[in-house]
Amino acid sequence: MNLADRYEHLRNAAVREEPLLAGPRDWSELELQAHWFAGDFGREFSTASGQVVRIVQFGVWNREAGPDFAEAAVSFDGGEPVRGCIEIDLDARDWERHGHATNPNYESVVLHIHTRPIGVEFFTRTLEHRLVPQVLLDLNRLSDELAPTVPEARLGRCAGPLRELPDDRVREVLLGSAQFRMRRKAGALARLAEMHGPDEALFQALAATLGYKSNKLPFTLLAQRLPLRLLRKAEADALLFGVSGFLPHDLATFDSSTRSYLRGLWEKWWPRRAEFERLKIAPTLWRMSGQRPMNHPQRRLAALAQIVRLWPKIRALADRGEPGEIQEFFGTLTDEYWDFHYTVTSKTSARPMALVGESRVTEMLANVFFPLVLEQDETHWTDFKKLRAPLSNRRVEVAALRLFGEGARKAEFVKSVALQQGLLQIYEDFCLRDATDCERCPFPRQLAKW
Repeated sequence: MNLADRYEHLRNAAVREEPLLAGPRDWSELELQAHWFAGDFGREFSTASGQVVRIVQFGVWNREAGPDFAEAAVSFDGGEPVRGCIEIDLDARDWERHGHATNPNYESVVLHIHTRPIGVEFFTRTLEHRLVPQVLLDLNRLSDELAPTVPEARLGRCAGPLRELPDDRVREVLLGSAQFRMRRKAGALARLAEMHGPDEALFQALAATLGYKSNKLPFTLLAQRLPLRLLRKAEADALLFGVSGFLPHDLATFDSSTRSYLRGLWEKWWPRRAEFERLKIAPTLWRMSGQRPMNHPQRRLAALAQIVRLWPKIRALADRGEPGEIQEFFGTLTDEYWDFHYTVTSKTSARPMALVGESRVTEMLANVFFPLVLEQDETHWTDFKKLRAPLSNRRVEVAALRLFGEGARKAEFVKSVALQQGLLQIYEDFCLRDATDCERCPFPRQLAKW
C-alpha cells in the first residue's frame, strides 16, 4: 500500500473502533454561516410547509446589525426570485429569543434557516406579523472539516470580461460611472435648492452625510424640522439635542463636566421645549449599535451645531469647492466638551478627538461639495480624481469583490474616491438590480461594447 492507502486504512479502522456515540458535532453559528455561504448545504431545500426553495443568490455577509445575509434572492416553488435577507439561527426559537420578531431590521428577511428540529410547530413572524418561511438544515451534509474561509461576497460573471481589459480601460469604465454618479447627485441637490433655497439644501445635505448610513434618516428629519434659518437665530446645540431626544432628565449620575454641559443645554432647551416637543425624533429611529465610538450620533449633532455657528465660512467653502480648504476647515473644527467625549455617558478622553474625522470629510466632499461645484465648473473633475480615499466601506468592498475578486487589482481600484464612487454606481445599477445570480445581468455584455 502507498502512504495514502495506509492512512485511509488507519483512519477507517479508528472510526470503526471509536464511533461518535456522543452525537453530531456542535457547530458554532459563525461556522454554519460560513458553510452556508460556501454552498456546502446546496441551494435547493424544502420549507417547513413543503414549499420548494431555491437560493438564487446567497447575497452578501452583513457585518452590521441585522440579518446574517443581505441582498439575497430566493425562489419559492419555481416562482420569480424574491429579494431580501436570510437569517441563520441554531434553533428556530432563537428568532424570538434574540428579539428578531420585534426588530424592524428583520422586516426584510425572506428565509429563516435553523439547524435543530424542535419537535413542536414554531412560526417565524416579523414585526408586521408577516410569516417567514423556515428551512431546517441537514448537518449530516457537513464533514468535520473547519468552516471555509469565504469572501464577503461572491465573484460576479463580469469578473471575466474585466480581467481581459487593461487597467487603463477599466479605470475609464469606473470614472465614467463616477461622473454619472456625480451628475445625479448634483441634480438631486439642484432640486432640493429649487424647493428650499441653496443654503437649506446645503445644510440638509451636510446633515444627511453626518448621519451616514445608519442615522441618515433622523439627521435628515432634524435638518427639515429645524431649518438652518431657524437654528441661526437660536441656540442651535440646545434645539438639536432637545429635538433629537438626547437630553437625559436625571443629571445626578453624571460627572461634573458632563452635568455642567447638559445643564447648560437644558437651560436653553426648557423655555422652548413645549414649542418643539411634537417634533422630537422617535427613539426607535436612532441606530446606536455597530457604531464606532467617535461616530456616535451625539458627537455628530455637536458637529452639526458648529456648522450652523460657522455657516458663512461653510457657504464660502462650498462656493470655492477647494478640497484642501474644506479638509483644513473641518480638521480644525472643535467643541470644548465633545473634543474629549465619545458620548455623554463615556469617560473623559485623555486626548482630544477630531469632531469630524477624515473619512467623514471625504464623504462630504464626494456627496455634497464636489457635486455642487462640478455642476458649475467641470475643471474641478481633475481635483476629484486626485482625491485619495482614507479608507473603504462595506459596500465598496463588496462591489470590488464582485467585480475583481481578491488580489492586487481590487486593492488598486479602491484607492481613490472617484474610483470608489464608480464602483458603487455599477454595483447599484447592476448587482443590486439582478436577482438571477448574474445569469441575466447585462453588465458583462455591456463591457464588451465599451
